[in-house]
Amino acid sequence: MASPEKKAFLLRIDPAVWAEIERLAAAELRSANAQVEYLLRDALRARGAAPKTKPKATPQESAPPSRREGLGREQP
Repeated sequence: MASPEKKAFLLRIDPAVWAEIERLAAAELRSANAQVEYLLRDALRARGAAPKTKPKATPQESAPPSRREGLGREQP
């Protein structure tokens, strides 16, 4: 299922191109969908048009509340 943060769309693609995407995806341990996104982002970067991304959460921000208090402190 698509992430609610991502745009879903249909794509008509040559079967030979899709087969190569699936082969690359398997070799790089990605889904075909993730491989398509990777290739598109790589092409955009090569053209100097990389999309802006959200900053990733720090480990402390992504930890459950019960663990946040203990991060950064020594345990007795």
